[in-house]
Amino acid sequence: MTTTDFPPAPQHDEIIVPDSAPVTSPGPFEGPEKLLEVWFAPSLNQLPDVPESSLSGGLRARAAREEGEKWKGLRRVPREVWEEMLDIVKCKVLSVVEGEELDAYLLSESSLFVAPHLLILKTCGTTLNLLGLYRIIEIARAYCGYTNVWRCFYSRKSFFFPERQHGPHRDWRDEVDFLDKVFGTAGAAYTVGPMNRDHWLLYLTSPNTQPRLPYDSKLPSSLIAAPPSSSPPAAILPTKYQDTTLEILMSYMDPKARAPFFHTEEQTSSTPGHELGQIISSKLGIDELFPKDETTLDSFGFDPCGYSANAVIGTGMPEASHVEGKPGGGYFTIHVTPEEGWSYASFECNVPLPITSSSTKPPAVEGRPTLQKLIRNVVGIFQPCRLSITLFVSTTASGSGDSASSVLGASETEARAWQSFGTDLLGGDFVRKDRIGYEFDGYDLVFACFEKKGWKEPRREQIQDDLS
Repeated sequence: MTTTDFPPAPQHDEIIVPDSAPVTSPGPFEGPEKLLEVWFAPSLNQLPDVPESSLSGGLRARAAREEGEKWKGLRRVPREVWEEMLDIVKCKVLSVVEGEELDAYLLSESSLFVAPHLLILKTCGTTLNLLGLYRIIEIARAYCGYTNVWRCFYSRKSFFFPERQHGPHRDWRDEVDFLDKVFGTAGAAYTVGPMNRDHWLLYLTSPNTQPRLPYDSKLPSSLIAAPPSSSPPAAILPTKYQDTTLEILMSYMDPKARAPFFHTEEQTSSTPGHELGQIISSKLGIDELFPKDETTLDSFGFDPCGYSANAVIGTGMPEASHVEGKPGGGYFTIHVTPEEGWSYASFECNVPLPITSSSTKPPAVEGRPTLQKLIRNVVGIFQPCRLSITLFVSTTASGSGDSASSVLGASETEARAWQSFGTDLLGGDFVRKDRIGYEFDGYDLVFACFEKKGWKEPRREQIQDDLS
């Protein structure tokens, strides 16, 4: 494939960034990531049925699998096309894991996950995450015929150094304005947690929205797919699995926990980044968070410090669509910025797990931890003084019919999510500062913030003095 097969998108005044803009600005590295999820269907078995004749001509799809099976949905997009989108965002692909249902791209600044019906882009530093959204929508139109976005989610923790960000990421209001220009009144923005301490920002859309790109009328006709000839279903069926995303965002790590992520010049000159990542993963037990026999782990140690990892568990998706009798899986991803003063580690996972060992929904899978045990294991590795945890759980979609046909009813989901973050979750060393719940259309959210007992946050002025 050549770049002429998919010409670059026109630039616009409100999003212009010089080609020479660095991937990361000099100075302290901003660990907290910007997380963008774009869903084009609620599940694998509800992908839009788009005839080949409606797709853009002249585009080369990704080569078929070795066994001759064609890729589905977004996975038919070649790696080169995703890399071109990532050039806009200002990050690069380091490696890729191809799971049965999910592609996991390890990036120079975090991760990209591609399933047939959804894409997850998680980037840190001063990357321009939202500027990739236009291109993602264009690619989905051209290669898959997806003209609507089922749901879009954008979220992030409050930044350490917001003044160092570029483009729409300089301020939450700018990010919301950018997204509103795409989704109009379908989007809603929320601030979760205390504004003067750690808080979490979320933007999400209502289901089944047609995005509006500012330059649609100027795009070559070959890049705009015709709408499917068949009418969409009158109602979306309830999914057979529950979409659950856990995020643990940790800051001010203990010095002993930060030490393994610093590397000497001798280490980095003689040990490739992926090999260094394997050493760190084994030393800290990251490779044992889930059973090794169902985990494909891809990790990288950065020079002179830092660490990233993607893991595909089982098939890579909770619903395990085409693997008879095999439990649903998912992914986890970890990113670490260990510098003193702004140390940060993140863990994200969508593997369906019971809350406790006595829980029956979702069913336990042999060797996998419970949700609470997983949280404790992760916090034990990174030893933060402050952390926030979010649990985002799908419920029965409004208007979908019989609530009993879903895995869990909304009330039970809400109760389980709320109870999962009790004051005793992390034992006696931590105190819970906040626990906040939200009910959205089709999702429940629980946010909790914990701090180490007796810990005092460094003053902003002290960090600035350390930088000067």
